[in-house]
Amino acid sequence: MECRCWGSSRVAERLVNLLHGKVKIEDAGFDWKVLGPDVADEDYVAWQCDQDAYAYSGQKCSAQSILFAHENWHVAGLPDKLRQLALRRSLKDFTLGPVLSVTTPRFESHVESILTTIPGAKVMWGGKRLEKAAMAPHAIPECYGAWEPTAIYVPLAEMLASEEAFALTTTEIFGPFYIYTTYKQEELPLVLQALERMENHLTAAVVSNDVLFVQSMVGSTVNGTTYVGRRARTTGAPQNHWFGPSGDPRGAGIGTPEAIKAVWSAHREVVTDQGPVPEGWKTPEAT
Repeated sequence: MECRCWGSSRVAERLVNLLHGKVKIEDAGFDWKVLGPDVADEDYVAWQCDQDAYAYSGQKCSAQSILFAHENWHVAGLPDKLRQLALRRSLKDFTLGPVLSVTTPRFESHVESILTTIPGAKVMWGGKRLEKAAMAPHAIPECYGAWEPTAIYVPLAEMLASEEAFALTTTEIFGPFYIYTTYKQEELPLVLQALERMENHLTAAVVSNDVLFVQSMVGSTVNGTTYVGRRARTTGAPQNHWFGPSGDPRGAGIGTPEAIKAVWSAHREVVTDQGPVPEGWKTPEAT
């Protein structure tokens, strides 16, 4: 028997012990996104952030786990756009769902630990269990998680101030949850320090069409699949996925040992998606 695991590092660790190491594990999904100094296509970038973090209720190995926003994006009103996108999600249209591997009390405990341990940390939106009257009535069993799409702001300097703060900030919560922080141009070395200290290096995104900024970021990081450009994302079947011979999906390549070796054991991939955003583009419905 052969078992392959994609997704939560916590589940992966349990499978390793249960199967005595006879399991193939893809690197865990604490994935970062950095928004560069050049602000444009704000609605598109906000929508992509929302999709990366909250689609499938955040239960995907490539989910956006932490967002580093250059102060230019913050001043341009990105948080308000992100909040509005998060608030439209609901159980009613399946843009929210049960969290299978993180219970609601575990989520609440994690949020409380961040807020009480790290100075300046605050809830930007969410942070609450999904009450039966909120967003949609539900009967999700207690063994699963049910909470509102959540983002917690953590000051960059405080994130790096201690091992405890950094460990809390970079703990993978396999559900609709991410950390939001901002940086000034002169604080870019601190951002790179944070990225270097992270243990998981699956996917990443550098949202910028500034060539020199992108080059500096890509040259200083090690993530396996890194999207760069204005439309960069953490989520989505990477362009380097092996679908079958010559990329033909009829070859049923996905999920085979050959695909695993060709994709997740391959050299690093940098995927460029600079745009442009189509003229007349409008924010799609959430998924």
